Order: sequence, then structure tokens, then C-alpha cells
Amino acid sequence: MPGTNPRELGLLADCESCFGLCCVALPFSASADFATDKDAGQPCHNLRDDFRCSIHQQLRQRGFPGCTVYDCFGAGQKVSQVTFEARSWREAPGTARQMYAVFPVMRQLHELLWYLAEALTLEPATPIHPELRHTLEETERLTREGAHVLEKLDVAAHRADVNALLLRTSELVRAGREGKDRRGADLIGAKLKGAGLRAANLRGAYLIGADLRGADLRQADLIGADLRGADLAGADLTGAFFLTQAQLNAAKGDAATLLPASLTHPAHWADPRTAPGPDARSRPGRASRTPRRR
Repeated sequence: MPGTNPRELGLLADCESCFGLCCVALPFSASADFATDKDAGQPCHNLRDDFRCSIHQQLRQRGFPGCTVYDCFGAGQKVSQVTFEARSWREAPGTARQMYAVFPVMRQLHELLWYLAEALTLEPATPIHPELRHTLEETERLTREGAHVLEKLDVAAHRADVNALLLRTSELVRAGREGKDRRGADLIGAKLKGAGLRAANLRGAYLIGADLRGADLRQADLIGADLRGADLAGADLTGAFFLTQAQLNAAKGDAATLLPASLTHPAHWADPRTAPGPDARSRPGRASRTPRRR
């Protein structure tokens, strides 16, 4: 029976065990996030023969901040080492197309595992923990299916079932606090400095470039919220849930930003010169990421 620890579930990216799948399988477009265009299935020109990035330490400075905020939730090493049994697309070119097709499916399953594991740690959701546990086990089982099954998996249908449970989790956690409902709201560039958003439902909200300095986001549901370039300086996200490190990495903040215990202040927050901008254009895997939950 799988636990709820992200490391035990294999949900932490291990690039050393991956065949550079996010650098090959996913497309990106020239923008503030990426210096060049790249088609799906085309290796990034910065990818070395050993599947390592040749500019890993200078990604932001070289125009690739989008790479620094992408998170596969461990899907890369699962596909590389488990699904395709440690045979790379270079060693077995005939597997490349299928490997690239399976990767975004696995990434979605792993993201769902991340949220389900977090939901099982939330005490207010105790009444539905058995259902959450069952769904986590079923999702983990799917990640171990063969490539032919994963390639044809109706991941949208499974995601919808999981989403229903996550929505119930959110309602239980926020019950009695009467937080604002801003699901899917267009808050791009919004002036929300000092806003009272405690226990708010911000599922799938577009907060690109929003001014959230000093905002109260305690116990807010931030699943799928787009925080690219959002300014979280001094904001209080204590107890915010379904918030990922990748979302924080795409935002701005400072030492005064209060975060859930499971997350950390991104390194670039200490140096505003390397902070991501509020560009809303393409980044790797945008088309394959879990769609916004509303």
C-alpha cells in the first residue's frame, strides 16, 4: 500500500534517472520563458548526449526561466526507468514516439498523486480519507501499466474522478470560513495588495503578474492557479493547500512571504533580477499539464 510521502511515491523529480524527456517530448515557444522555439519530439539544443542540460546553472541568464519552474512530479524517471525499463530513446529509437506520448500522461497521473497524497494529510478531510486512499492506490497502479495501456489511457476521465474528490476535500478544509469563490477568475495583473483571501477558492485562477503583496492567502485552495510573475512579497500562504513548488518558482516573493511547511522559498526570490516575468505565453508541457480545476 503506497504511503503519502512524495519521496516514497516517487513524485520528486530525479533528472539523473531520466532521459531528458521534458527537454525532448514537450514543445515550447520563443517568449519571456524561452529564448527559442522547439517542436514536440525535437531535442532542445542545450541537451547533451548524457541527457544533461549544458546550461543548467545559467538557465535564467540565458533566457530559459521556463525550464526552472517546470516540474514533472517524478514522471520522467518513472517513464525512463520503469515503463521503458531503462532503455532510452537514443538506444532504441523505435520507442521514441511512444515514450514521448506516454510522458505527458504519466506527468498528469503523478500530479494527481501529489494532490491525493496531500489531501490525505489534511485533517478536515478525514471523512473522505478512505475514498482518497482508494483513489491514490488506483492512480499509482495506473502509473505501472505498460506503455501501450498508458498511451491509450483516458486520463481526462480519471482526472475528472479525482477532481471530484479534491473538490470535496477543498470544501471540507475551507468549511465555516466563507472564503471568496474566485474559481477560474481572470485576475491577470490584478491589484490585490493586502487582499483578504483567506480560505478563498482560487482553483484555476489566472493570477499572472498579479500584485499579491501582503495578501492573506491562509487556507486558500490554489490548485492549478497560474502564479507566473505574481508578486507574493510579504503574503501569508500559511496553510494554503494544493500549492506546488513549481507554482512558487514561477512567482516572485521575498523572505517575508510565509509558506506552508512543505514548501521552500525559491532561490531567485533573493535576487529580483532573476525573477520570472508575467509572460503568459507557452512553456514546456503547457498543453499536457493537468487542466485547471474549477
